[in-house]
Amino acid sequence: MIRAIFFDVGGTILDESREFAAWADWLGVPRHTFSAVFGAVIARGLDYRETFRAFRPDFDLTAELERRAVAGKPELFGEEDLYPDARACLTSLKEQGLFVGLAGNQPARAEAILRALDLSVDVIGTSDGWGVAKPSRGFFEQVIREGGGDASSILYVGDRPDNDAGPAMEAGMKTCLIRRGPWGHILDIPAVSERCLFRIDSLDELPSLVAKHNAASG
Repeated sequence: MIRAIFFDVGGTILDESREFAAWADWLGVPRHTFSAVFGAVIARGLDYRETFRAFRPDFDLTAELERRAVAGKPELFGEEDLYPDARACLTSLKEQGLFVGLAGNQPARAEAILRALDLSVDVIGTSDGWGVAKPSRGFFEQVIREGGGDASSILYVGDRPDNDAGPAMEAGMKTCLIRRGPWGHILDIPAVSERCLFRIDSLDELPSLVAKHNAASG
């Protein structure tokens, strides 16, 4: 049975479109051009930061984040950036009696922002806060510890087969891939996606799938 569910943040519960647009503006390039290069980088399986280096070869993400903060344009998100189906999905899963968590590659300051959104979750973890990032095994071992210690009873939900589903399966967890955002639409790894317990297009689908799975497993 599934007793705990953890969600990736960016691209899964959080729509990063506004932030991608902000980066295009910061770099001084047309938004559609930034999006096109971003998609090409993902399709080639490269680190997303190569998108920025295509426009500025000496680009350093940490330094640029600091410059943006000083300029009064920090990397931020809020209620308006949540996917419309996120809040209801989390609430529904909690009502099923499941342990629900968020765990993604995010800066430590994202924890406070996520907590302020008052989502129906039991735990919020970030790569900066935990000191380990996806897709490393250590990140998913921390997810397992937070979720009660039994990997087989945990479902990890994410938009990326490379950073989310693949390593979560390797750590012994069940997985769900959601098809949205740049990675969800562009990056396909059949050897990973075909082994996922669920493949969905909306978080609206997940609560009933989990309920049916648990009913059949019980």
